[in-house]
Amino acid sequence: MSTPDHIDLNALTIFDAVVEAGSFTGAADRLGVAKAKVSVQVARLERLLGLSLFTRTTRQVSLTDAGRSLHTQCQPLLRALTDALAEAGSDQGELSGMLRVSTTALQATHSIGPALVEFAALYPRLHVDLRTGDRVADMVAEGIDLSFRMGWLRDSTQRAIKLAEFSQHVVASPAYLKRRGSPKRPEHLAQHDWVSLSLLPTPLTWKFSHADGKQVVVHMASRMEVDSPSTLLALVEHGAGLSALETLTVQASLDEGTLVQVLPKWTLPDGGVYAVLPPGRHVPARVRAFIDFYRDYLARH
Repeated sequence: MSTPDHIDLNALTIFDAVVEAGSFTGAADRLGVAKAKVSVQVARLERLLGLSLFTRTTRQVSLTDAGRSLHTQCQPLLRALTDALAEAGSDQGELSGMLRVSTTALQATHSIGPALVEFAALYPRLHVDLRTGDRVADMVAEGIDLSFRMGWLRDSTQRAIKLAEFSQHVVASPAYLKRRGSPKRPEHLAQHDWVSLSLLPTPLTWKFSHADGKQVVVHMASRMEVDSPSTLLALVEHGAGLSALETLTVQASLDEGTLVQVLPKWTLPDGGVYAVLPPGRHVPARVRAFIDFYRDYLARH
């Protein structure tokens, strides 16, 4: 096996791009080079290491165990080097490089996406990779710079920054309320169809507070359970039952009349909007800048 000082850093960068893109063609497009150059560099790297890094078929490439191990160890180092070069080479006040952001599809649609559009317009040399998913991503393995979460963080070890708070409303469609009637007190919700979000710590137990100081804990009866906030919103709008949704997500539906707020004199606990950072990494200037920008964006909206 070759020693590290004989390895071309460009070859490692190309190797990382192939893993990220999932193909040699995708890596070539991402890097702006010929596909042949990608193939040659990867083959040379494999020859120098004495390892097979990819399993190749006519349709795709996939990592071998050795390739996966190399990528896991090298990717954070490559990203840190890229970040350092981007910051050192940037003009004062100008951000550049790749900003990889993870959030839910619903949050991306309602706030993260529009905020990123505004932010990217300020910095033409900045590239944005927005990844959406309702499950919590492995930030280190996926090379994500910044993740946004709403609600209540379960893992206290996460490097999280609270950006804002949001309120929640119990809502239902007009069609559902016409069919089943509108609950007058929180206790009445237990006799209604509740659509629960399994991502929550206690999806069927909700604590209501009234202005006079009274508090009521209600255990809901769930007929449908989902693991996606966007799916939850769609099901409730289509009359599946009642549920609790946060203000940023549900406000447009309330304004349009596709949803109606139930029990407006009772409140649910506020949740938080958090920026989550990967463990043990230097925070690049572009990441710090977008955290500040998004905090201001939330305050403006």
